[in-house]
Amino acid sequence: MRLIIVALMAAASAATALAQVGEIAISGGASRMNKNSLGSFSDEFGRTADVLTTTDFRLGVRLTFNNPGHFGHEVGYAYNHGNLKIGDIEYGMPVHQGMYNFLVYLLPEGSKIRPFGTGGVHFSTFYPPGASVFYGNGVTKFGYNYGAGLKIRVSESWIARFDYRDYVTGKPDFGLPIRGTGMLHQVEISAGFGLAF
Repeated sequence: MRLIIVALMAAASAATALAQVGEIAISGGASRMNKNSLGSFSDEFGRTADVLTTTDFRLGVRLTFNNPGHFGHEVGYAYNHGNLKIGDIEYGMPVHQGMYNFLVYLLPEGSKIRPFGTGGVHFSTFYPPGASVFYGNGVTKFGYNYGAGLKIRVSESWIARFDYRDYVTGKPDFGLPIRGTGMLHQVEISAGFGLAF
């Protein structure tokens, strides 16, 4: 009997050591494409036009699991309102993103203010004019992201968060003979509220 009690106490101690604090947060803010030229496009008449992609705002949700110390893991989704510009003509083109990030906090779990750095991987799916998210005909590109942020515990259950991140992604060509090089840089500056559980 004594052995069973000791085993249960050891299991409870290990569970406490591995306990995590979860957060779910929604946020909104600016989304800006840097190095946003996809290249140039020549039509059948020999006319050349620059092809650009832009984004202006984003809405997102993040689910975070924090270890008791200085580390955490986060998965998220974001909708970015965007446009595809070919020459002087502009078309609506949303960008959907899914991401995983590793978080490193300067202060341990339980601190009222927690600055953090982050790095991770993501995908961005571009839906050009005429494409629909419901039919799966977007162009998906993978990339990496990094940034920093700040979480402030407003109460026992609520947090405010501020994020700055740079998403580096391959450039979509949408099946067009676009001649372009390099990577897209999409910068997020956002603020939001979350529930800790």
